[in-house]
Amino acid sequence: MTTIGTPLSPHATRVMLLGSGELGKEVLIALQRLGVETIAVDRYDGAPGQQVAHHAHTIAMTDPAALEALIRAEQPHLVVPEIEAIATPVLQALEAEGVVQVIPTARAARLTMDREGIRRLAAETLGLPTSPYRFCDTLAELRAAIAGDGTNAGIGYPCIVKPVMSSSGKGQSRIDGPDDIGSAWEYAMEGSRVSKNRVIVEGFIDFDYEITLLTVRARGADGQVETRFCEPIGHIQVNGDYVESWQPHPMHPQGLLLAQQIARTITDDLEGLGLFGVELFVKGEDVWFSEVSPRPHDTGMVTMTTQWQSEFELHARAILGLPVDTSLRTPGASAVIYGGVEALGVVFDGVEQALQVPGTELRLFGKPESFVKRRMGVALARHAELETARAHARQAAALVRPRSAD
Repeated sequence: MTTIGTPLSPHATRVMLLGSGELGKEVLIALQRLGVETIAVDRYDGAPGQQVAHHAHTIAMTDPAALEALIRAEQPHLVVPEIEAIATPVLQALEAEGVVQVIPTARAARLTMDREGIRRLAAETLGLPTSPYRFCDTLAELRAAIAGDGTNAGIGYPCIVKPVMSSSGKGQSRIDGPDDIGSAWEYAMEGSRVSKNRVIVEGFIDFDYEITLLTVRARGADGQVETRFCEPIGHIQVNGDYVESWQPHPMHPQGLLLAQQIARTITDDLEGLGLFGVELFVKGEDVWFSEVSPRPHDTGMVTMTTQWQSEFELHARAILGLPVDTSLRTPGASAVIYGGVEALGVVFDGVEQALQVPGTELRLFGKPESFVKRRMGVALARHAELETARAHARQAAALVRPRSAD
C-alpha cells in the first residue's frame, strides 16, 4: 500500500528530480497533484521545473561531491534522473548504502546515461536487432570505422554519427560521403553533454518510419510489477531533434507486437518502476531497437492531449506505486515552438491567434534564455483525423512568435 504524506511536513513524501527542464516540470506538476513534496535540481537557475517545485537547487550534476552532498542534505525518498549528464556512480553508491531509491534503478540510470552502455546491453547482451555500429574516440577512428580495414568491414555510407551522451538529438548528423566526416565529428563534439570525445557511428537502416513506444512498469492490483504500453507515437526529427509527433501511429499488427516484445525485453532487464521511452525503427513487420530513456520522452509531449493520463502522470503514478491507465483519449499531434532569437528573456506574440486554431493547446516552458533552435514551447492539437490534428498543431506553432523582450 502506498502512503503519501503532506508536503512541507515531517511526514512528507519527498521526490528529487535531477534535471528540471520542460519534461521535468510536467513530472513535478503531476507529483504535486498527488500530494508529493518536490525538489527540482538543474544546472542553471530558473529552469522550468524550478519555477514550480517546492524547493530548487542549482548544481553541476556531473560533480560527484556536489551531487552526494545535496542528496544527503535533502534526504528525498526518491531520486528521479531526468537527464543523462549525471554522476551516476554516486547514485549507485547511495542506493547500495540504502540512503535513497533511484528511479527506475541506479543501474538503469548508469546504463542509459550514454548510448554505449544501452547499445551494448541491447545488442550484445539481450540480442535485440539494431543497426550495425562502432564506437570511436578520435576523428581517425571514425574515418576507419566507416571505411573499414583489412580485418573489419566498414559501416559504409550513408551513416549516422551521434555523441555517446547528448540530449534531444544534439550533435547528431548524417554522413553521405568522406567529405562530411570532419564536420560531423565537430558537430558531435559541440553537441556532447560532457567533455568526452566519444561517438557512436551507426549504419543506415532502410526503415519506413521511427516510433516512440512509451512503456510503463507499474504495480498492478496484486502489487506485482506489470508492463503496459501506450499507443505508438510517430515523429519527425531534423538533425536528430524532434519537431513534430503524433499518436497513434498506424502499424502492422505483427510489427506492433514485435515492437512491444523488444520494449518489454529491454525494460524488464533495466527493472524498476516508471515510464520508459523506447525508440524503434520500423519497416513493415520488421523492427529494430534504437534507444531507450528511463523517463518521459520529448516526443511523448503529445500525450498531454491524446491520453487520459499523460506520460508525465503515468511516470508520477508508476514511481509512487500507484495504478496507471495507458489508454488513448483521442488522436492528436504536437509541434515544437522554437526560440527563433538569441535573447535573455523573451515575450511571445501570436498566442491568442494560435489558440483560435480548433482543438489546440499550448505549453510555453518559461525558459529564461532563448536560442534560435532552443525548444521554448509546444503546440498540441486533437482531432479525430490524425492528419488534421497534425496540420492544426503545425499551424498553431507557427503562429506563436517569440521575440526579445528588449
